[in-house]
Amino acid sequence: MNSMTGYGRATAALGEYTLTVQVNSVNRKGLDLTQKLPDEWEGFEASVAEAVRKVALRGKVHVAVEVTGRPAGGSDWDEAAVADCLDQLAGLAKRKGIKFEPSADLLWQIANSQRSSGGLPIDDEASGILLKTLGEALRGLSAMRASEGESLLVDFLGRWEKLHGWTEAIAQRAPQISGGYREQLMQRLRQAGLELDINDERVLKEVALFADRSDITEEITRLRHHLTQLKELLRGKGEIGRKAEFILQEIGREIHTIGSKANDLAISQRVIEFKNELERVREQIANVE
Repeated sequence: MNSMTGYGRATAALGEYTLTVQVNSVNRKGLDLTQKLPDEWEGFEASVAEAVRKVALRGKVHVAVEVTGRPAGGSDWDEAAVADCLDQLAGLAKRKGIKFEPSADLLWQIANSQRSSGGLPIDDEASGILLKTLGEALRGLSAMRASEGESLLVDFLGRWEKLHGWTEAIAQRAPQISGGYREQLMQRLRQAGLELDINDERVLKEVALFADRSDITEEITRLRHHLTQLKELLRGKGEIGRKAEFILQEIGREIHTIGSKANDLAISQRVIEFKNELERVREQIANVE
């Protein structure tokens, strides 16, 4: 079992540059991948996405690639292009009769727009170093997701035991429902001044109808089956979150039906406890890949 929350980081040397790759992920129903790469490396996005999909099946995953430093003796900006741009703006301002006094902020914007890409390699070697560094960051991400997944599994199994225990308590109580109803019925009849024998056909018919309406045998059988499915799934690998959500939905449907049909105080109390714990499991399963 893996959590969908994690973080990984790795660095590498790329000539005179320092390459840093950071990957983080949070909860999301499907896989939602976003990337932030240097403009020169847009062509590497498909390879980055392929590498991420090999380790993450669900979650909002963000990959941030940062390149710092610059080649010795090189420049991050094309100074000639910046100067030419300033000359063009000055000429335009003069023709339009506008006073032109370039500020430091304007110079910075022009310099960034004319940044030279010649220093950052875009060849196969650069791609290989990027993917290798990304792989290291992804291993860190996976390790964190797996570690949190182990903690979640321990929590889930503890909650599963509670759900299983309440299911068995309901199953033990179920055969006593009709007998309890028969005693209540006879008591109400006596209070109404009607002395009927317990073997009276009308009494037996009423008890039989109640027993049929309140029979929860099938629901208990299905509930046990779904709980077994859930436990096996939780111990499995790969993507289990979506299937677990479906099983929890089915478990909720069965326990609701049991509460509606049983018409028994002891069972109703167990159903309430069951539903409260089930809701906690549902909230937690949203963190599972």
